[in-house]
Amino acid sequence: MFKVLVLSLFIFSPLLGQKALAEIDFQAVKQSAELSSASYDSLEKIKQSLQATGYKVIHHAELPGSAVSYYLAQSATGMQQLAFRGTANLENVLVDLDVSLLPDSNLGIQLHQGFALAAKAAYNDALVHIDKSQPIRTTGHSLGGAIAVIVGMYLQQDGYPLDSIITFGQPKVTNVTGAGKFESLPLTRVVTPTDIVPLVPPLSPLQIKDLDIYWHNGVEVILVAEQQYAVVQGLKSMMRATKFVSALPSEENLQAHQMATYLRFINSNQQQAEEVPYQTGLSLFGMSFD
Repeated sequence: MFKVLVLSLFIFSPLLGQKALAEIDFQAVKQSAELSSASYDSLEKIKQSLQATGYKVIHHAELPGSAVSYYLAQSATGMQQLAFRGTANLENVLVDLDVSLLPDSNLGIQLHQGFALAAKAAYNDALVHIDKSQPIRTTGHSLGGAIAVIVGMYLQQDGYPLDSIITFGQPKVTNVTGAGKFESLPLTRVVTPTDIVPLVPPLSPLQIKDLDIYWHNGVEVILVAEQQYAVVQGLKSMMRATKFVSALPSEENLQAHQMATYLRFINSNQQQAEEVPYQTGLSLFGMSFD
């Protein structure tokens, strides 16, 4: 723990200056949450769910040879939405997580190899259906959120009008260098305090030795309680991961990761939302990270 904190201060000090966004558009967050939640349903149910959102399904696919499923929808105003299905099985997420980082020649960064393969397959499948003249957003829950981030990187790199990325309970996808290269990615990561999936892959001694730790992009919105949220970014966001414990998830963790839990907190923030400071409870040499 001590080594992690020291390295964080001296190696990643340039990221200490990042400022989190002051205001969160919870209407946009709610819409993305509803679209992400719908991705778990059949095509017919997705179409029914989207009627209330003003979106129409343009394309839906379950890619052979993988667990990737997604749909592309478009609103009457032209806004496009890519929603990627994740997994609600938290134990499988933690057990199957391969922490290997491999270079992506197209993006020029290192990515989690499992997420990258899934995202590339989805991106190649979606390209023929995307209108490059219209803005596009991506969203997803859990592993679907990881795919949404990487697809967003591809879209930005290839010159598509990427409007935003909003994810829920999303694990990390790249390292410090990769996050730095895509610092401008319009990413909002929504998490709950006891959802441990956003904290994985956890810090490992090998990554610390190689100065190559996993790092989150974007702004993190923590749904602290009903009608309360906190906003963190950069180092403070990473410090939450130091509390990760390699153990089977508890029932509380399972509940915290479910899309239904995210929707409940998000709905409570529609009428009244108070931003509160997030307390990591961590300090170094008597200096609090809070």
